Parts: sequence; structure tokens; C-alpha cells
Amino acid sequence: MGIELKVAEKPEITKEMVEQDTRKLAEVIAAACADKKARDIVFMNMDGLSPSTDWFVVCSARSTTQARSIADSVEDKLDELGIPFYHKEGYQDATWVLLDYGDAVCHIFLDESREYYALESLWSEAELIPYEE
Repeated sequence: MGIELKVAEKPEITKEMVEQDTRKLAEVIAAACADKKARDIVFMNMDGLSPSTDWFVVCSARSTTQARSIADSVEDKLDELGIPFYHKEGYQDATWVLLDYGDAVCHIFLDESREYYALESLWSEAELIPYEE
């Protein structure tokens, strides 16, 4: 008689879950970034540091094409949940793409732009939490 292992299924993410938990919104954004092979994904806890958002999700892309693909993935995933972005910047140039979802802001950088703007240093008081799949 063998032992049967059951893998726990992740609960389906809903709009209500994301609206009630800003960390969940950031996690959905990070997962959408990871789906397109974004690198060095980190959460920055902005609670108490920024009056306009609770989380930054920061990641790197190897090319402008990948940066746009990551941005499209984030938009598509949140659009599926019925959550529109408030503001989008940098998509055409794609060296730094910003997607503002209110409680969470996604920053997609090319490596050199991430180094130059150094958000992690600029907001050094923010708790950095590495994303893990």
C-alpha cells in the first residue's frame, strides 16, 4: 500500500481578495512579472513612508521587449481581476516602466536604469522582501 500525497491547490485569487489585502495585490503583480521571467523581483513595504502607496514591486528585464512583455503580463492579470491601473509611464521607451495600481506600484527596469535610479537606496527605510515563487 503506497502513501498518497495530495498537493494543496492555491485558492483562486479574486478581486475582493486583492482589494482587501494590499500585500495580495503586490503578490499578484510579482507573480505576473515572474511569469515573463523578470529578474530580481523585490517587494518594498512603503506603508508609513509614502502617502500614496503601500507597496512597490521592483523587477529587472534584460531588454525593452521583455520589459514591455512584463508590463503587458501585469496589466493582463489585473485586468482579468477587474483591477485597472491608474497610471502608466515609460512603456514606449521601456527602460523604466511604471504601472500605478494605487495601493501597489510596479517598477520594471532595465538593469542599467535600475542601477541608475536605485529605488532600493532612495527608499532605504523601506523593508525589502525578496519575491519567492
